[in-house]
Amino acid sequence: GGGGGGGGTNEGVAARQYNAEDYSELQVSDEVRELFQYIGRYKPRDTDLETKVKPFIPDYIPAIGDIDEFIKVPRPDGKPDDLGLKVLDEPSAKQSDGTVLQLQLRHTSKQSNLPALEVKSLERAEDVPAKLTNWIDNVKSLHKGASSAAAVHYSKNMPDIETLMTEWEPEVEEVLRSIRLPDETLDVNLKEQAKLMCAVLDIPVYTNVVESLHVMLTTYLEFKNNPFLQQQHNSQGGGVGGGGGGG
Repeated sequence: GGGGGGGGTNEGVAARQYNAEDYSELQVSDEVRELFQYIGRYKPRDTDLETKVKPFIPDYIPAIGDIDEFIKVPRPDGKPDDLGLKVLDEPSAKQSDGTVLQLQLRHTSKQSNLPALEVKSLERAEDVPAKLTNWIDNVKSLHKGASSAAAVHYSKNMPDIETLMTEWEPEVEEVLRSIRLPDETLDVNLKEQAKLMCAVLDIPVYTNVVESLHVMLTTYLEFKNNPFLQQQHNSQGGGVGGGGGGG
């Protein structure tokens, strides 16, 4: 089938080529007839066009879902869409609710100085019950996830609890056994005492000491509720104190 199609194409091209006999009966002068001979003498030359390779480095466009294939249809007015830069680019058939997504990002964020959230409203909500039901379901799932894991938002970046629970180097533990750590008998006020304790545990202290103290107590609580340390406590009959990365 493919070979026959190729032969038919070649025959059509040959039929459309120049044939001097078709123009031999023209009543023209010898000069014009001489010009027609140049048509048969001309031999086309195959010219290889140089391909100029231009590097294409697209801008980084974050997306949720599939990777951007850069095949979007541009706007008719030629203006940029700013997808992924100013507007979230979500190449998916089922788009997420923008307000619900912002609420989820706010819940996972560690910052408290976030801008005000714009709340959308539905005009004639009784005519679109599906959208209203979908909004209620999304908010319910958001609240369910929020209640399962309570999060504290700090004004500054704080280290992870798992990082603070990492075991110290043997050299550090050896030094800690030979020196006296600050305790309640130190002649300083409560604020300075908290700063000293946080410094020993590599917890940064900013203007708000309460946040650093909260991280320290959270670390202590994780050590206290650790099953492995509880097993050691039951076998040795000792306390759980002295965590702070000592492991």
